[in-house]
Formats: sequence, structure tokens, C-alpha cells
Amino acid sequence: MKRLNIKSVARILAVAGVASAMGAIAMPAQAADQFVPLLVYRTGSFAPLGIPWADGKLDYLKLVNARDGGVNGVKITYEECETAYATDRGVECYERLKGQGPTGASGFDSQSTGITFAISDKAPIDKVPVETVGYGLSQSADGTVFEWNFPLLGTYWTAADTMIQDIAKKEGGEDKLKGKKIALVYHDSPYGKEPIALLQKRAEKNGFALSLFPVTAPGVEQKSTWLQIRQQRPDYVLLWSAGIMTPTAIREAQASGYPREKMYAIWWAGSEGDVKDLGQVAKGYNAVTIHNSGAKGKVYEDLKKFVYDKGEGADRSGTTTLGTLAHTRGMMISMLQVEAIRAAQEKYGKGKSMTPEQVRWGFENLNLTQERLDALGFGEIMRPVKTSCANHMGDDWSRIVQWDGAKFNIVSDWYTSDKSIVGPLVKDAAARYAKEKNITPRTCG
Repeated sequence: MKRLNIKSVARILAVAGVASAMGAIAMPAQAADQFVPLLVYRTGSFAPLGIPWADGKLDYLKLVNARDGGVNGVKITYEECETAYATDRGVECYERLKGQGPTGASGFDSQSTGITFAISDKAPIDKVPVETVGYGLSQSADGTVFEWNFPLLGTYWTAADTMIQDIAKKEGGEDKLKGKKIALVYHDSPYGKEPIALLQKRAEKNGFALSLFPVTAPGVEQKSTWLQIRQQRPDYVLLWSAGIMTPTAIREAQASGYPREKMYAIWWAGSEGDVKDLGQVAKGYNAVTIHNSGAKGKVYEDLKKFVYDKGEGADRSGTTTLGTLAHTRGMMISMLQVEAIRAAQEKYGKGKSMTPEQVRWGFENLNLTQERLDALGFGEIMRPVKTSCANHMGDDWSRIVQWDGAKFNIVSDWYTSDKSIVGPLVKDAAARYAKEKNITPRTCG
């Protein structure tokens, strides 16, 4: 059996620790600049995921400054704040950075579901937008209740729905799911628990048996979990993990004889860093993604020309994170942030530094057409997205990629979630949240 190269993981963590010890990566603010806070986790058990994610966010901001001179002449300034995926540290970063820059923070990509839960109560008071691309509170897609949250491009409910749709397609239709057994192996945290509500609704509708297997953080001990899976023999296993929990799960699946082609992972457990050291051991492993795999698109050409060829890339080795699925997703997060700033300038004044409230309007009025994505260099990477007052998620396109032992390949067409299932879940959960927090939902025209 081929084992995970622990030395490789340790090296990544050690490098991240050195970077953290050297201090936050920051670009000083000036009078006409726009400040973007960067919450990251380059250390801790989630670092193998967090490093490329953080690199992608940072790289795109550097590209906008180097290639475009900022947003209509307004330079982007930034500062990284290390959270190690700890909620308390994330809240500390939020409190320290929310008022920085000439007009305050443009918005927070909290990079953690737990941190998102914590700062979602603070954001409406501080009037700062919270951008959670592909994660966070699934019900925050309802903009009438969650005025300051933006779970752009998809949530854990839309991801879980895509997985079930793909499984149904393999089985020959949704009616063939009746009597099947599907297991969810999940990080025992708010992050890992998010898809449960959707899967329970799907099980009720489609007639499959759902089994839940929580795994205690950080997820390095899973033998008992996979022994139960070996005994119960589910038809499919959905994996909600991140960081070192992911390769551990794949190794234990192999050890228990569970086929990797029957495994479906959330996007945070589906990047090259999760499987490259496993090679053939992970062959057949599936993951859902909100964008295409591979370093494709003009944005990567521009990144090389304007940033990496000048030695300014976030990933100084040039090989560890650049072009991975997680790095691409990080760039998308920063791109959406920048485009929200740009949309705000269209309304409130080009060449001006936008306030957080103005940027919130920009997030709520995004309209990234195919033509616009092509111009940004993302036309081959993602699908168009449009938000509104009521819809803070926008369009939720996703597809399935599969590891062939050396690389991820696209193995499905684009899916969108079943709104007849996801829609009522969002509405009901948002209504409960509004009642609990004494929020009067907005009326959207």
C-alpha cells in the first residue's frame, strides 16, 4: 500500500509556519486605495488546503495592481491575518482589520464556516460584507434576510445536491436511488454538518438510506469509521473533509477495501494537494467543483507575465500551488471581490475608494456575463453569475472531476441544484434565522 508522504505534508506546514512567524503579508494603504483583508490559514491541520487557497487570493490582487493599475486607478491594498482555522483567531482578525484602509475593509472572505457563523452576527452592525464562495451558511443565499452575506457560486446544499444528481445519473435515474445506501463521512464541525439537512431531504424524496459518520478534528484517526463502513457497505460515500483529514480518509478507504470511484468529496477535499502524494491509491476519487480543472484561461497567462515572471508570485516555488484547483478557486474569490468593487464604482464614482456599504451594493449587483468573464481571463474557468437583492448566491454551476492517479479530469457536464429541494430549505432556514435574530426581512423589488 502506498502511504501519504508525511514528510511532504510536514514540509508544507513548516514553510507555512516560517511565513507566519515572519509576519503578515501586507501592502500599505494610501489615501486613494481600496483595502481588502485576507483571512488565511497557512498553518494548522487545514494548511494543505489553506496555502493554495491563500496564494490564489493574493496572486489575483497582485495581478490587478500590476496589470490594471488597480480598479479604475484605485490600488488594492491588503493584509493577511493568520487564523489557523480557529474561530476565535478569525474573529480577532475580523475585529482588527474591519476598520483598516481609507474607507474600511471591502469585505471578508472568512475562509471558514465556523468564522462565518461568528462574524455573520457582527457584519450587519459593522456594515461589512461577508463573501463566502462555496461555503458558509447555506441559507444566507436569501438576501432578504442576510443582507451582508454572499455565498457566491454555490453552497454546501447545492454541492450535496450535485453529488446526488451525479450518482443518480450513474445509476440510471433518480428512481434507481430507492433502496440505496449513502454514507456521509464529515468533519465534526459546523463545516462538516452543513450538508446534512439537504441530504436528509434528498433521502426522504429519493428513498435512499442515509448514514452519518462524524470524524473528530483534525481527522487523523478514522479507523473505527471505516470499519463501520466496511460492515455496512454503503453504495456511495460522500466526504466532507479538509486538510489532513482528506488523504487519511482515502488511505483508510483503501485499507478497508472501499472503492475510491464510489467516493464523492466536497470541493475543499478535492484539490491536487489532497491526492498527489497518494497517486494511484486515490485513483477514481471524485470531487465536486465550481470551476474547471487545470491552469486554463488567459488569467493564468497574465499571472505569469505580470506577476510570476517578475518574481512577485505568492507561491515562490512556482510549482506547489500554482494552477491547482484550490489556487484557482482562491483567484476566483478575489476576482469576485474586485468585481464587486468595480460594480460599486459604476454607481458611486469611478476612481474613488468605496466604503464597505457601497461594496455590499456591488456584491448584490454582480453581472458577470460570458463576455465579461472572457475579458477577465476566466471564460474557460467558470460559468456566468448574476446576483440580486433576493439572491445572494447567484448561479450555482458545478461539475464532477475525477483523479486518474496523476491529475484531475472533468467527468461530468455542468449541473445546477434542484431548486424544488434547495429553495424551500433556504427559505425555511432563513425564516428561522430571522425569527431567532429578530430580523425583519427586506422587501426586494
